[in-house]
Amino acid sequence: MKVSTKGRYALRIMLDLAFHNSGELVPLKDIAKRQNITLKYMEQIISPLSKAGFVISLRGSNGGYKLARKPSEYTAGDILRVVEGPLAPTACLENGEYVDCPQADECPTLSFWQGLNKVINDYVDSVTLEDLMNRQLARVNDYVI
Repeated sequence: MKVSTKGRYALRIMLDLAFHNSGELVPLKDIAKRQNITLKYMEQIISPLSKAGFVISLRGSNGGYKLARKPSEYTAGDILRVVEGPLAPTACLENGEYVDCPQADECPTLSFWQGLNKVINDYVDSVTLEDLMNRQLARVNDYVI
């Protein structure tokens, strides 16, 4: 499993919205500038996040985006799955508990892939946007002169 730039940028966009969560809408161009992501690419990423109900959007001159919920209510896994799809390490595990493989009963490596799938999903589902914010704040505040 490899997370694409869409997945990485989706986390950065959501984190930016979390840091600028004043209740006001944040223009996409402001996020694009802060995150050094082209506006056109950001529009492709924010669209599925909006459709999933993760962000509230308003078009127009006073438009922009804001989080639909508190940062503690989003996991990295939720965000990544919206833009990446399933996070399974193999195609046979993309349907969750259902193993889509005619050789599943004889597969000597299936339990390994299931274990890896569990570790990946447990980890990404254990980290919230709030956790990522706190990690960033600790990293910035850890600088000593």
